[in-house]
Amino acid sequence: MPSKIYHGLNGVYNLLSEIHFLLTYLCNFECDHCFLYCSPTTPGTFTIQQVEDVLDEALKIGTIKTIYFEGGEPTLYFPLLLESVKRAHQKGFEVGIVSNAYGALAEEDAHLWLDPLAKAGLSVLSVSDDTFHYGDDRDNPTVTARKVGDQLKLNTFPICIDPPQVINPPPGEKGQSLIGGGAKFRGRAADKLTEGLPTRPWSELVECPYEDLVTPSRVHVDSYGNIQICQGISIGNFWERPLSEIMAKYNPGNHPICGPLNRKGPAGLIEELGLSPEEEYVDECHACFNLRRALLNDYPRELTPRQVYGVS
Repeated sequence: MPSKIYHGLNGVYNLLSEIHFLLTYLCNFECDHCFLYCSPTTPGTFTIQQVEDVLDEALKIGTIKTIYFEGGEPTLYFPLLLESVKRAHQKGFEVGIVSNAYGALAEEDAHLWLDPLAKAGLSVLSVSDDTFHYGDDRDNPTVTARKVGDQLKLNTFPICIDPPQVINPPPGEKGQSLIGGGAKFRGRAADKLTEGLPTRPWSELVECPYEDLVTPSRVHVDSYGNIQICQGISIGNFWERPLSEIMAKYNPGNHPICGPLNRKGPAGLIEELGLSPEEEYVDECHACFNLRRALLNDYPRELTPRQVYGVS
């Protein structure tokens, strides 16, 4: 199938509507399923001037409706988060955050950080309520945060990802075993959660099933300047060229990683770049992540930052 072409800033295929700030890679957790290999020691945090610069570029793009601040854990830098939410709202964007809500130890405490954010213009609160963060505790801080968020008229959503589990077809029925739980095998998950899971030959992994590499509706940006179309795949550095210009000129067919992935998934990376793969992988993400990690030294500008691959 021929690749679609991204026609840029004013083109009919410009569907970019969200920018997600990785406000910091620092996190108070070190979850096995983390796409970005975040931890309590991971570097990389925006300054408020950098946030302002990106917001101004988002206005130039003309199609951005929503700004998210996430991490890592964005509330670890609460003054920065609060001012970032305020400035994004003042520029006319809908504003959301993604948090593990670690500070919502009681309703009064949840009000201490959610009420200022709501007054600054926050409208969406997504919280990580799963066993990776809080085990089997069903009365954890995310429950309190959502309750208080509802009181403050925020749109609140849980993010629930369970450890992977094999779902076999019913006895007597044909079909492959499936993997449930919702984890995607990128980042730390590719290293920590794949042992014992069923695998498939790499030749079957011929698409990218989760990310739109041609007409993305959202991208992630970090303090190093990377525009990530998928975690660890950069389509340009906005400290070197304006973000609006990069998005206007983005053509996936010319990108050394997105091009092969768009044409034939992880199998495209193997065939077009002459890689020596494992015989089988758990799924497309598992294959793609491991193949990309093997290419870090060959494509340092496109496969960055290195820390999201678990290497320094």
